[in-house]
Amino acid sequence: MDWTESGIETRAIHAGQEPDAQTGAVVVPIYATSTYAQDGVGGLRQGYEYSRTGNPTRTALEESLASLEVGKRAFAFGSGLAATDTFIRSACKQGDEVILPIDAYGGSYRLFTKVLAEWGLKVTPVPLSDLDAVRAAVTDKTRVIWCETPTNPMLSLADIPALAQIAHEAGALLAVDNTFATPYLQRPITLGADVVVHSMTKYLGGHSDTVAGAVIVNDDVLADKIAFHQNAIGAICGPFDAWLVLRGIKTLGVRMDRHAENAERIVEFLGTSAKVTKVHYPGLPDHPGHDIAAKQMKNFGGMVSFQVAGGPEEAKRIVAATKVFTLGESLGGVESLIEFPATMTHASVAGSPLEVPDDLIRLSVGIETADDLIADLREALG
Repeated sequence: MDWTESGIETRAIHAGQEPDAQTGAVVVPIYATSTYAQDGVGGLRQGYEYSRTGNPTRTALEESLASLEVGKRAFAFGSGLAATDTFIRSACKQGDEVILPIDAYGGSYRLFTKVLAEWGLKVTPVPLSDLDAVRAAVTDKTRVIWCETPTNPMLSLADIPALAQIAHEAGALLAVDNTFATPYLQRPITLGADVVVHSMTKYLGGHSDTVAGAVIVNDDVLADKIAFHQNAIGAICGPFDAWLVLRGIKTLGVRMDRHAENAERIVEFLGTSAKVTKVHYPGLPDHPGHDIAAKQMKNFGGMVSFQVAGGPEEAKRIVAATKVFTLGESLGGVESLIEFPATMTHASVAGSPLEVPDDLIRLSVGIETADDLIADLREALG
């Protein structure tokens, strides 16, 4: 069945996940196989020969992702950074340039500046909210504008249609890391982006039990290049990890609604605390990107960052004092996490233009009872 016209909650459950033709199983099987019997030399059964090239469980996930992000083709990888690396090597060559957000995720910054730069890529960090600065940074060698919106951990917003126009006028691609928003809240391709990237470890998986990444594209030529590099480089998503992400995607809508509801309650509480000096959340009317978020996103998501009086030592005390919030570096799971970005998730950008404030705390708000989360933060803040 063609699920194109169905709502996203319906597509999350059904697209790419038809009942098994042989058994009627309503959940996609885990094809834990490396090798497929061929019907004679070159006679592939449904196109499968070796699981680095293709696996039915991974295919189901890729079809689901393409449907959710309204793209032509999707590719599942072993991690979000593997997805990013494979895409960039498919879209760029040595000597090309990439524009990066000034507050990009630390792991992405490390990949671009410590790995891809040595390969011959020039990387220019720019505040993407400043469209004039973006235009000034574009050259005839710019091949990709890399966008994260909202960003990690400052939750800055970027205007996807405006950036797409700048990129396309320069003959470049706009790639959007949609990990924080997910396709439930924001679909960048429908706003003009060419490529969407995910760390599926986060909200798409949703249960902190798998590591995986994805690239979704809207161009067949680029898709063929990525397919070639995915097979040649081999950083694929395994069948069990693909199955776990498919399991998570089925409940994406209800989870994201609850994440956002809880985040809004917590933001309201943080605004009353004398210990908190600033709250970063797109849902706040005075947040610099609030109007853009309201235009591009269904709701404002489950990520919250805030700064505290007392500097880094006080911030570290607070993150160690919570009991319901778990001190941990990831995000997007059903359980709430708290962390100190300066020396945890964003240690790789210390001393760089992307360095984060040393009094910043980041929350990944889970789906627990909101009153319990607020009570936990109230006690930790003191």
